[in-house]
Amino acid sequence: MLRRSPGFIAALALAASLPIAVAHAADDGSRPAAGAAAAAGAAPAAPRVTRPGLFFKAEWKQTAKGGEHPLLPDSIGDPRLEFKPYVPAGEIVLNGSENDEGNPVHLWTGLCTSPCALALRDKNNFADLTGLARLRWNIKMSGLHQIHPIIKLADGTWLLGDLADGTTRDYLISEKSFADVHWIKLDIARVVTLGFILDKVDLSKVDEIGFADLMPGSGHGFGGFAGVAQIEVYGKPVAR
Repeated sequence: MLRRSPGFIAALALAASLPIAVAHAADDGSRPAAGAAAAAGAAPAAPRVTRPGLFFKAEWKQTAKGGEHPLLPDSIGDPRLEFKPYVPAGEIVLNGSENDEGNPVHLWTGLCTSPCALALRDKNNFADLTGLARLRWNIKMSGLHQIHPIIKLADGTWLLGDLADGTTRDYLISEKSFADVHWIKLDIARVVTLGFILDKVDLSKVDEIGFADLMPGSGHGFGGFAGVAQIEVYGKPVAR
């Protein structure tokens, strides 16, 4: 029978205990576990992009007499807003009736004998139109007319968007993201575009927002005009 010395037995016991000791050493907090290391090396989650709230809603006020008439200082329903027509020749007028979906109170460009535009301005805030900022309006066209969004930046630069919008079928609400619009410089005095589509535009501080009809109107009756009822802009306010 093979006899083993007490020293040999002690050596075997020590060897058996070594893996356990090493395992405990790995978990004693001196180095991170595999899961913690992976978590530490992971990229931080991207911030969640949220839709901005309503910046303004422009609704037009009809007079007690109703019908077609020139724009008045109080033709805008929200006292926080001011508007300015840009009409080289002719005029933009107000027409329509309240509570009439087929003929709502609207701006009408049929008497513009040149390209014309109108822009709105919040008296207290610039608009931040970055991210998920968007435009919604209720419009109807006649003939081949379409309208384009226009903006005036805080530095005075005027731009017109390549988005052309409008249907002859009815007054319909459409909605577009400002991030999907490409911009070109606009000569607001003549309401004509200049140069080429810009590669990049900073929309973080916008002074005025509106529309342009780049075709002269045809006068009364159907032929060629744009009708623009409500205009809504969703963006972040930036104090002036």
